[in-house]
Amino acid sequence: MSGRGNEEGAFRESIRLFDKANSADPNTVIIDGKPIPYELFYAQRLTEWVERLSPSASPALLLAARCQHICRWMIPRGSYPMTRAGYLKWRTDLKQFHAQKSGEILSESGCSPELVARVQELNFKKNLGQDPELQTLEDALCLVTLQYQLTDLVRKTEPDKMVSILQKTWKKMSSQARGEAMRLSYPEDQQKLLSQALSEVEP
Repeated sequence: MSGRGNEEGAFRESIRLFDKANSADPNTVIIDGKPIPYELFYAQRLTEWVERLSPSASPALLLAARCQHICRWMIPRGSYPMTRAGYLKWRTDLKQFHAQKSGEILSESGCSPELVARVQELNFKKNLGQDPELQTLEDALCLVTLQYQLTDLVRKTEPDKMVSILQKTWKKMSSQARGEAMRLSYPEDQQKLLSQALSEVEP
């Protein structure tokens, strides 16, 4: 019993420290008239989607959701060349950074080495297409994008490129996540782009 209690305590402490780290994000989003650190908001919404998609989600999956983009602002996209190669290098370095940062916090919180390794495996997105938990995490990432980030994306992206982004996002999602995405409400311009994207996607 004490072992389980220790595990639950380590889980709660990890969540607390993840949120504390993300609370330092200088970028904010306005929610109910109040500025909220962006990565804190993002991590909490990602966790909510994981819980919605998988009510019996494992501690590792919930922790991975909470730290998937931990302290992302510390490695800005602008610090890399604005090329395809620069983008890919940025994404690779981010995964390494997130995994290292999450591992430090998980270990500090008292999580087992096995749990730390599993969370980092999910951070790295290994075995996508073969790992059901990773698919749930990928679904949640896509749904957060569609629900909370689409307005900003549409504003700064050319329509043709936006259609392509939506198609790539759709292809990553499971049928369950696609169903959830269709139940979200979108402004008229976003609905048109999404309809166009889906009309060109093979079933």
